[in-house]
Amino acid sequence: MPAATKTKTAAKTPALDVNLEHFWMPFTANRAFKAAPRLVTGAKGMFVKNEKGEDVVDAAACLWCVNAGHGRPEIAEAVKDALLNCDFAPNFQMGHPAAFKLADKLVEILPEGFTRVFFSNSGSEGVDTALKIALGYHQMKGDAARTRLIGREKGYHGVNFGGISVGGIFRNRQTFGPLLPGVDHLPAAINKKKFVRGFGPADPFYAEELERIINIHGARTIAAVIIEPIIGSAGVYPPPEGYLKAIRQITRKHGILLILDEVITGFGRTGHGAFASEAFGIDADVIVMAKGLTNGVVPMGAVAVKQEIYDAFMSAPEGIEFFHGYTYSGNPAAAAAGLATLEIYEREKLFERAGKIGAKFQDMLFSFQGKKGVADVRGIGLIGGIELEPQGPVGAAGMKAFVSCWEEGMLGRVTGDTLAFSPPLIIEESHIELIRSIVDRVITRQYK
Repeated sequence: MPAATKTKTAAKTPALDVNLEHFWMPFTANRAFKAAPRLVTGAKGMFVKNEKGEDVVDAAACLWCVNAGHGRPEIAEAVKDALLNCDFAPNFQMGHPAAFKLADKLVEILPEGFTRVFFSNSGSEGVDTALKIALGYHQMKGDAARTRLIGREKGYHGVNFGGISVGGIFRNRQTFGPLLPGVDHLPAAINKKKFVRGFGPADPFYAEELERIINIHGARTIAAVIIEPIIGSAGVYPPPEGYLKAIRQITRKHGILLILDEVITGFGRTGHGAFASEAFGIDADVIVMAKGLTNGVVPMGAVAVKQEIYDAFMSAPEGIEFFHGYTYSGNPAAAAAGLATLEIYEREKLFERAGKIGAKFQDMLFSFQGKKGVADVRGIGLIGGIELEPQGPVGAAGMKAFVSCWEEGMLGRVTGDTLAFSPPLIIEESHIELIRSIVDRVITRQYK
């Protein structure tokens, strides 16, 4: 066979001796990036460093995950100690203390009733785990007909086949075939009213659509509904007032499990407690978490369930009750990072702190209301989005602003034409003003 041809790209970065050719980058326009790379070369506190060694304020906790800020020595030391003491231990028919300790700590901060935690390596794996738990639960209860799953338009639930099946972001789905059968999608629950701070106006239509789907298939065929409390990756859309409670009432009435994907909203992001489910008064059955669980230091995800779900599996005959897991479920280094991260959250009262400074952060975001080029502003707590007026194809304006923000000294996120924000919970008022000034310069120049 002939030798495979290699695509040639920019061989080196201008400032660093790094070959860019062989890394196929995720969720990235690889050709465009490698022609003009943006590299993070260091990180501390509220800042990362660019390829020139200059400080860049982190307005996105990198990927919604560095909630306690960068370079925390407590986490680094905990991971180091774990690696030197026990670099790996199997959790198949074995175990190690740190995984059990982390599960204990999570139960302490989870909403009441959540007593069991299953570890994965990411939010994507956590979602697939949660879907399997939902299907298995109904099997164990004798409801084998409950195999259907309901997601939501614009929902992001990772990129494994289960996650993209229940997810509702078109580009994440379009290339990969028919996906899982028996999946329906609710509308995205996006209010037409613009510039709404916090919850949007109540709109019963979005929740009532769940009843319509249930009536089509029959409640006895539906295993679970999975939603993000706040639509995150598709543009930061808080729900209408009362929407989540209505969804909960409908699922409970019909014996359907409610899975909340809190990969983004967990660990203080909303400014009201540890999880959005608690902040919004929603009694879910399953919660998926990741990202802030380890401050992004070591990959880890987790799925928390109510006691009755665990008990259903324990009613199986003696032996393995749940044929599922990952080589790195509860990995020692990841568990150590999680324990150290939770200790920081507790010691520094970062969840409470997020609630106090979140109002000032929202003031900053909504100061862009009325500015030329700004189509909408949305947010709650320490999460928000500034949607820009389109300039050419969808996403062109957003990407241009994202790159300009980096060049001006700010790391954000972009989804379509929306600049998304989710800064570390350690953010100070001076950082908020720095973010405001950079975004203001970028938008002013782009829409002059």
